[in-house]
Amino acid sequence: MTSISLYSQRDPMLKKRDDFEDMLEERRSSSDLKYAFKCYTPVLYKGMPPCKTTVLKSMVLHSDQLRYVINQVSKETGESAGAIQEEASAILEEMAHRLQLSTVRFFAFALTKAFKTLFRSIHVNEEGLQRLQQAIQDHPVVLLPSHRSYMDFLLMSYILYTYDLALPVIAAGMDFMGMKFVGEMLRMSGAFFIRRSFGGDKLYWAVFSEYVKTMLRNGMAPVEFFLEGTRSRTCKSLTPKIGLLNIVMEPFLKGEVFDVSLVPVSISYERILEESLYARELLGVPKPKESTSGLFKARKVLSEDYGSIHVYFGHAVSVRTLSEGRVDRRQFNLQPRFIPKKPSEDTQGFVSAVAYRLVRSQEENMVLMPWVLLASLLLQAHYRGPLLEPHRPQGMTLEELTQRAVWLRGLVRGLGAFLHWPDDKPPSEVVSASLSLHQGLVRVSEGRVRLLLEEPAGGPGPASPEERLLGAAVAVLSCASYRNQVLHVFLRPALLATAVHTASSGKKEEVFDTFSFLRNVLANEFILCPGAAVQDFEEACQQLVQSGALQASQQQLTATDRGEPTLAFLTAMLEPFLQGYQVVCRYLCEEASESLTEKLFVPAVRNFTVKLLLAGNLRHCEALSSDLQKNALAALLRLGAVRRVNGGEQVTLKVDRMLLNTLEDTLGGKVPSQKAVLARL
Repeated sequence: MTSISLYSQRDPMLKKRDDFEDMLEERRSSSDLKYAFKCYTPVLYKGMPPCKTTVLKSMVLHSDQLRYVINQVSKETGESAGAIQEEASAILEEMAHRLQLSTVRFFAFALTKAFKTLFRSIHVNEEGLQRLQQAIQDHPVVLLPSHRSYMDFLLMSYILYTYDLALPVIAAGMDFMGMKFVGEMLRMSGAFFIRRSFGGDKLYWAVFSEYVKTMLRNGMAPVEFFLEGTRSRTCKSLTPKIGLLNIVMEPFLKGEVFDVSLVPVSISYERILEESLYARELLGVPKPKESTSGLFKARKVLSEDYGSIHVYFGHAVSVRTLSEGRVDRRQFNLQPRFIPKKPSEDTQGFVSAVAYRLVRSQEENMVLMPWVLLASLLLQAHYRGPLLEPHRPQGMTLEELTQRAVWLRGLVRGLGAFLHWPDDKPPSEVVSASLSLHQGLVRVSEGRVRLLLEEPAGGPGPASPEERLLGAAVAVLSCASYRNQVLHVFLRPALLATAVHTASSGKKEEVFDTFSFLRNVLANEFILCPGAAVQDFEEACQQLVQSGALQASQQQLTATDRGEPTLAFLTAMLEPFLQGYQVVCRYLCEEASESLTEKLFVPAVRNFTVKLLLAGNLRHCEALSSDLQKNALAALLRLGAVRRVNGGEQVTLKVDRMLLNTLEDTLGGKVPSQKAVLARL
């Protein structure tokens, strides 16, 4: 019940959104050097002076918690406490930031030059920054930005420096340490480096957690990390990781600070620098290793136009307020505070619910540009045409696309989306400007607009069907990354529209069963808070009734004639995901061997999907996405249709073919009732 009590249909903080200001406007008319060397005197927590990194390290190494863990590890391993203390010191040296204002000033100068070249504008909500300034003075602050580009953490520090706010200390992956010179500069700009996973390394976890908690307990600087853990290659929000959130809440739960303020930040890009790179990664092309030489090779992006950025600093969320009546803090008084203790099940549930709330707040405050609507419409049109015929009369006429975009604009606004559509310009002008900015993804020819399918790399002889297919998939997945930015707006209504279409009758009970089934299957794909199916269903019903797509009585839901275009559009939004999950079920039923491992799963499913696409038995290239395939496997493991079996040297996947066949049929709408499936799940 914890997750339900924290989860609301629409957060009251979202009813009024702040205005934006373009922070680059002043930069374009003043000296960049003068800006970089401006007087920088941010207000800190309770007016405390900045803490030197040497003092911070000393506090961590001599903390009661770390000394306790060192003694425990010494007893377990037989090593001397002194040797383990040295190991802890080495871990901290590798991890810790070394913030230096001179390096920050260098980045301020360099990033100003880069941002003015790359972006037309960077809009920020100054009211949110004013709220953040007050929060930093009152309580320890944790900044939680969305993460859809490498640019995110640089942009955050750049904004805070510009507005004379305390610079954050940022959790960064060890990948950046391979960038020699750049890695050290990032460290001197506030980054601290942590491993992607700690395994069972008690000492590493103790050093890391004590490092973060020491900064929070003493208000040395805002702590910044990404709730999603990694960049989203699909531009959908990822399921939150709660390990770090547990750590930053602990000082409050143990009574070491009065409160902790959690600040969600939404960063919206009109055009993503990594769009084609992400698409190739999803198709199995290895991610380029971060390196200084690679950074210099990427200079060519400076010659392109990436539109605008909107950064929305949300209202600070008080951990004290959220925990009232939900967490019994007396449990933390049963033993000394310095003794590490695994959070109770109730505490874990509370932290998880807060994480989902924060990610949904990020989603709700994302600023959507007209292109995300156009991408949604063009993808649906693309799937209606022949897959691998580059000269086919596919796509839409420019006039039809404009008309549909205006219709969709009304729908998303009715659903409460944060849409930035210039109302002072004719729709045709807005559409043309968006198409021009994204001309690498679309082609306008003879009055028709279609996706620009990527040509295979040159080589001897004509391209093979597989090469042409992968070229098409790069364009589709790149376009889908923009459509995904608006999915949170349509998700619950789309689940309901699909349920209405699939359920055996219009009875609310039947529709709700189907809605719950779809929601449960797709829980790894989207931000759907555990335990909130009833709230989501009621929200979706209210939205579709208000839009005129459904009529509702106490017992019945009925589609209206005028609502048919809305319901058709919404069901088409979910179709690529449902078909992708069907493909995974089909592969596991028909071709999975007894020795299948998770490492072999993605390439095997990809090869199977390629065959289906080339044979014309599948229309959606998005089924090739490794992200979708991994999410589908995670869902099937959670639902019990697949299980891991430890065979000694390796862990294999064992499948329940009967349940998988039933799931595949149900996702395709072939089964009239979901009750049998729900009973098994």
